[in-house]
Amino acid sequence: MIVKNSEISGAQAAKIISDGGVIAFRTDTFYGLGVDPFNRDAILRLRELKGREEAKPILLLISGANELDRFTSNSQFLRMIAVGHWPGPLTLIGGALPAVPVELTAGTQTIGLRLPDDANVRALVRACGGALTATSANVSGQPPARTAKEVENYFPEGIDLIIDGGEVTATQPSTVLDLTQPKARLIREGAISRDELGELLG
Repeated sequence: MIVKNSEISGAQAAKIISDGGVIAFRTDTFYGLGVDPFNRDAILRLRELKGREEAKPILLLISGANELDRFTSNSQFLRMIAVGHWPGPLTLIGGALPAVPVELTAGTQTIGLRLPDDANVRALVRACGGALTATSANVSGQPPARTAKEVENYFPEGIDLIIDGGEVTATQPSTVLDLTQPKARLIREGAISRDELGELLG
């Protein structure tokens, strides 16, 4: 079911997430698939839906930098690195706390987190508990969905709610930076370039 982005759809999404369901929504990059990151059954359902290999971890969107404390053991360091880049299309990878489900980390003991540069997206994530998975809304190996209709075409069944936030304007995914080692490592160069990260990469 596709619904327009609104306060009502946000309340619907929050109920679905709390019940272990799956939603699709426009992030500040592409459309993503959201489930409760602490609900193991929901994460497994998400992986099955995407046909995603178990070896790949799933990144999260958070509603504020304070949410880092729930997920990563080096939250203070990540907050420091995020200054000047958050909110924005930068995913930071930190060490995962023991409470973070292995279904989310895929056994890597790390977790990728991003604070989206869109107030509506942050409001939705906040309504859904402060954090949501945000793996791209596509079958693995296919291009990420840019509209709600494309999401529906990829997944005619299996998603409880598709929130239509309009067509995506982003042309690149988020940049991914691994901060689990003494030296920051660029995993994926995306919307934020290597040059923009400058001193972080030495």
